[in-house]
Amino acid sequence: SCTAAMHLSLVAAGIGEGDVVLTTPYTFTATSEAALHAGASVRFVDINPDTLNLDPDDVERAITSDVKALLPVHISGLPCDMRAFDEIARRHNLFLLDDAAHALFTERDDYRIGAIGGATAFSFYPTKHLTTIEGGMATTNDPALAAKLRTIRYHAFSRDTWARQTTSQPWTYDIAGTGYKSNMTDVNAAIGISQLGKRDAQMAIRNRIAAMYRDGLSDVEAIRLPVEPSSGQHGWHLYIVQLNADRLTINRDRFVHELNARNIGASVHYIPLHLFTHYQRVCGVKEGDFPNAELAFSRVVSLPLWPGMSDSDADDVIAAVTDVARAFKR
Repeated sequence: SCTAAMHLSLVAAGIGEGDVVLTTPYTFTATSEAALHAGASVRFVDINPDTLNLDPDDVERAITSDVKALLPVHISGLPCDMRAFDEIARRHNLFLLDDAAHALFTERDDYRIGAIGGATAFSFYPTKHLTTIEGGMATTNDPALAAKLRTIRYHAFSRDTWARQTTSQPWTYDIAGTGYKSNMTDVNAAIGISQLGKRDAQMAIRNRIAAMYRDGLSDVEAIRLPVEPSSGQHGWHLYIVQLNADRLTINRDRFVHELNARNIGASVHYIPLHLFTHYQRVCGVKEGDFPNAELAFSRVVSLPLWPGMSDSDADDVIAAVTDVARAFKR
């Protein structure tokens, strides 16, 4: 899974007890879970209220001597400024791992997400751009890190099953250290390989639906459209709009319920992690600590976006959002 990819990447990089991982509270729990599984502590940095991603300047100010890793997240597929994070990581000798669960096939400027940093973790969950039904992937340009990842992902065998078949004694191997059972099955991998052929067509659909939303909702005053990269490719895993509360007589929850009543499967991503009991207990955080993340949570709405949508489906979403905004206009 992507969670396992992040966990193993941190372990392979030597991140563990006594180390602090800087990350965002505005993400799915897996991001921070991976750091905790590795034995590290988690320290949150508030998000940019427009992009919903971490801001490099804010991250820089949060770095102390015990911080050993930086874990940005490309929320909804909007790419973070990985060049800026890489420069910070190199200057402070930090391991840079980005959570790209939403960002397969995403680009910024002249690079693709996954090309910069110590490692990048991708998700192949059923809702993602490419699925293996269940699975994930870690990528890295560091040969030593790659070798360590290949070893610890399957019980820390010195040689994996396929490598042993090339010897006269395939039953022999060494256990090089503590390992994990985090390998992908061949069946899952085969499904993923078959999905690769659908990549261009499915990404074109996501881009088309996002463009329809942009054009169809640009004049709705109650809606703030998502930020798009000035150069590159948004992943469009999610299409997250933010409500302008001062333009509406209802709150976000009621807005989503009104869309649901109009047969639109809108949802909300994400509840900031510092609002959960577990992270309040483990990380010593509380409500009010990260106001940008909390404000975003109070006004974000995720509109339907997946490759099975037709233009007619998108038109229905636009009509419903427009209708709700008009019906409850302040």
